[in-house]
Amino acid sequence: MNTKHLIAEFIGTFALIFIGAGALAITEANLVGVALAHGLVIVTFAYAYGHISGTHINPAVTLGLLIAGEIQIAAAVGYWIVQFLGGILGAVVLNAVLPNAGDLGVTILNTELGVTATQGLIVEIVLTFFLVNTIFNTAVSGKAGNFAGLAIGLTLVLCILMGGPLTRASLNPARTLGPAIVSGNFADIWLYFVGPAIGAVLAALLYIGVLKDKDSA
Repeated sequence: MNTKHLIAEFIGTFALIFIGAGALAITEANLVGVALAHGLVIVTFAYAYGHISGTHINPAVTLGLLIAGEIQIAAAVGYWIVQFLGGILGAVVLNAVLPNAGDLGVTILNTELGVTATQGLIVEIVLTFFLVNTIFNTAVSGKAGNFAGLAIGLTLVLCILMGGPLTRASLNPARTLGPAIVSGNFADIWLYFVGPAIGAVLAALLYIGVLKDKDSA
């Protein structure tokens, strides 16, 4: 297990929660600001650490790549451990530095709009599918070259713009777990694990079964 990979995944996931969830926790941040905060973290760390760990910083992404045979199980387990630890520490530090941390940007369903658990699950499945699908067809395939990080970050921005008002658009179990633990709010947390996992697996199956360039396999 490569220590550099684990450090890169830990720092990247920490940054995603500290900055992304932080933007949501700060009441002045609007939907566009929250979406950009998450997306820009992805873009930045894709270029900073992509050559080291691939910049998964998301257990669902790691699962998708595992299904597609792009990462070995031992490495995937290591990634999952540091991703969750990075997310938790990100939430702990965020809680410490914000004068009014509020709900810490915890990913919850918008009950004011009447979003049900089933609807939330579908949103998380679909949006995570879009995100992981972009990762496969840009970074993994190599077709997007140096623009892969930008495409992935922009995909996350688009997903949050749509799903943010409904589920707060987690698409990432580590993004959900850290703020949930620190805030003590575990409402409907299961769907933020199940939904991204299903979406990632579907994207992986589509890529290896249909979209992958067989000539380069």
